[in-house]
Amino acid sequence: MSSVCLNIYNKILLRNVSYISCTVRKQSGYVLSVTLTKKYAGIDITQSNPREFCTGRNRYSAAGKLAQNQKPDWNKAVSEAEKIVGYPTSFLSLRWLLSDEIANVALHLRKLVGSNHPLLKTAKSLLYNGRNNMQAWGLIVLLISKAAGHLNVEDMEEDKAAGVLHSQRALAEVTEMIRTSHLVHKGMVNIYPGLYPEPAILNDMTFGNKIALLSGDYLLANSCTELAGLRNQDLVELMSSAIRDLAEGEFVGRRDQQNNPLPSPDGVSDAAEDWTLRNVLSAGSLLGKSCQGTLKLAGHGTELQEQGYKFGKHLALAWQACLDLEPFIAGSQYVSGSVFNLTSAPVLFHLEHDPNLFSEIDKGAESVQNVDYDKVHSIVSKGPGISQTKQLQKKHSQKAMEVLQVFQESDARTALSNIIVAMGDL
Repeated sequence: MSSVCLNIYNKILLRNVSYISCTVRKQSGYVLSVTLTKKYAGIDITQSNPREFCTGRNRYSAAGKLAQNQKPDWNKAVSEAEKIVGYPTSFLSLRWLLSDEIANVALHLRKLVGSNHPLLKTAKSLLYNGRNNMQAWGLIVLLISKAAGHLNVEDMEEDKAAGVLHSQRALAEVTEMIRTSHLVHKGMVNIYPGLYPEPAILNDMTFGNKIALLSGDYLLANSCTELAGLRNQDLVELMSSAIRDLAEGEFVGRRDQQNNPLPSPDGVSDAAEDWTLRNVLSAGSLLGKSCQGTLKLAGHGTELQEQGYKFGKHLALAWQACLDLEPFIAGSQYVSGSVFNLTSAPVLFHLEHDPNLFSEIDKGAESVQNVDYDKVHSIVSKGPGISQTKQLQKKHSQKAMEVLQVFQESDARTALSNIIVAMGDL
């Protein structure tokens, strides 16, 4: 295993110390990770019984841990939810993240350090331990799988330790790979004549594009292979439509020369409708259809499958509204003047209220970098867009909560509720 890949592996595992003992004795390469964990977390997991760590005796209810706290911390809510499904969902992606192909990509990626290629930012965001952590998508799929249970399934198909089917775990992995491949592909730069007059910069950007294209294709191809291996034609069709929606979402509305989204030049007549269309295609469809698909694998009827789709869709939209709010809320890590999404909910709601802001946003017709983000941020922060976005986030969170009521009370359902509450006040 390369040192770069091992470094990535350690970063992922350090936030999931409770379950590393499940794999500590499988390969000598894992011993270093255990040593680092003991150093940073002060936990000696080598003395623990691996089976006890991974199965029922050491698992406890998320409801008991978070019931006393009406505003669960995001990381704590995710951590407690991971215990419900039996292991950190980061392990879903380790099989392909630690493959030889990705290890080679990581080595080539080092050549881009110091350049401004967006692939570097994408790679960093995939390891970021926060609300946009991609591993949480697989976690949601596994939690909804466990909350619903399964019908008429052979014992050998069930992972009894986690309470889900092996096929459901594979689907959770496929969901993460599809999402990640889409983000990697979005990191490509549109190189047109005259954009990079210096040969060295042009070579860096061209090389970065090749890595982004090949990496994204590799992940997407793997996800298709995994999906085909489940031998469920209806599921393949369902997830294929989710991939189609991701692609279609990249062609909605006006774009600059790098395909960054911009609000419609004709004005925003219905900000909520515009925002919903964009984000159902780019996020809600994939998570919703993954939740629907996992219930199909469990043998549930079409009515419950539809409820699964609604839950995933509304959760994804609430999640996106929460992310859209981050640059505009007190205590955020937003740096004055830095770039943010010009089609985020606060901006669209403000444009619906005050179209005069288009005079500044229209400067980004060629490149969104030409917009004065400090000015836009200041104007939007003083307008009604912030409060309207909070209401939007609250609406979708409440709808997701309502769907959860169709499932029986369980630790998995409680964990999903805690994740929703952690995104904002209901």
